[in-house]
Amino acid sequence: MLPLSSLARYCDALQSPFSVLGAIRTATKRGGGSVSNHGGSPGKRLGIKKFSDQYVIPGNIIVRQRGRQFHPGQHVKIGRDHTIYAVAPGYVRFYKTKWMRRERKFVGVVLNREDTLPRDETSLGRSRYFGLVNLNALQGAEEATPAST
Repeated sequence: MLPLSSLARYCDALQSPFSVLGAIRTATKRGGGSVSNHGGSPGKRLGIKKFSDQYVIPGNIIVRQRGRQFHPGQHVKIGRDHTIYAVAPGYVRFYKTKWMRRERKFVGVVLNREDTLPRDETSLGRSRYFGLVNLNALQGAEEATPAST
């Protein structure tokens, strides 16, 4: 005959189905997935800041970019992070020229609104801008003063 303590265990096993199968754990929290990028980072606000025919002053940012989609032309410089900015007051011009086997996009600044880029330096001469001298005021003064002889 079976001892009384073992008989009590068998009776408990018949009452609970989990004791025969082993312990079953139930979830204490909801099952949630994991995200791969955790929301990312804010945008860097790249792109064209000044468009064609807009007036810029020295220091104005024309294009913010990663890499060189646009290359610097006349009266502009490129920063360490490939930002193109104006170094002379004038009007923004975008243009393409043939470079090696393909075309390159350039951005530059012209001093007068009717000028175009790329500039034909053989017929027009170099475009010069000196920040200390107003060239337009000098041309107007020469025309106004009569030649003394």
